[in-house]
Amino acid sequence: MYSIIVVPPPTTEDEDTGTQYRLAPGERLVFGRSVPGGGLRIGHDGVSRRAGEIAAHGTFWTLSNLSAHQTYVVENPEGAGEHIKVAPGRLDAPVPFEFSRIVLPAAGDLLPVEVWAPRHDYLRGEDGTDGEPTAPAFSVDRTKRYFAVLAALCEPRLRGAPHAPLPTMDQVVERLRPAWPAASRTSVQWNIDYLAVKLRLKPGPETAEPGPRLNGKKESLVSLALRFDLVREDDLVVLAAPSGRALR
Repeated sequence: MYSIIVVPPPTTEDEDTGTQYRLAPGERLVFGRSVPGGGLRIGHDGVSRRAGEIAAHGTFWTLSNLSAHQTYVVENPEGAGEHIKVAPGRLDAPVPFEFSRIVLPAAGDLLPVEVWAPRHDYLRGEDGTDGEPTAPAFSVDRTKRYFAVLAALCEPRLRGAPHAPLPTMDQVVERLRPAWPAASRTSVQWNIDYLAVKLRLKPGPETAEPGPRLNGKKESLVSLALRFDLVREDDLVVLAAPSGRALR
């Protein structure tokens, strides 16, 4: 039977006890500073007496925010900044992540409550065999140098630091050296400009009207790549020293 596993925030009292709460579909768990027996008690003065409620629904779960004034954030630690906000008083907000972290603001502290959902099921195979194949939304070749540049830009946020600053140009060059020994600031900048056109963030040079200048080009590229999973953590292998095959 599917179950949701809830891991409370660590404290000096229970951080080594391995406390977990398991919920079967249809079961609910109330959490807060003062909750009835069987609930998750969070002993912090900044947490509401009845702060919220988690409900299990098979392969997903919902969060009710029972506080009157405080917004909660549910992060996907594996999603490079992906998150949802649950406003005060919002009931049964569905959470789509397999691994989640509820962040509770509490009088200057941020208390994490981890929730593990069952592994999601996905459709296997193509969407049909008749007719012309569907054109890809974004055409990227993971063997090309421009993809390695994009991966290097995305790496800090894919490594679990969703709000990390983007690497500088010199840091990108240094990170690319194992797979691309001849990388330079000029060549990296050329690939960033190429990516901006390829991913349609700016018009190409053949366009009659060049359009407005694109500010924050690196930030725009990383935001797009992470939002649509163009670069995943598994793709960071392109930054390693090649085994007999160099980036083209």
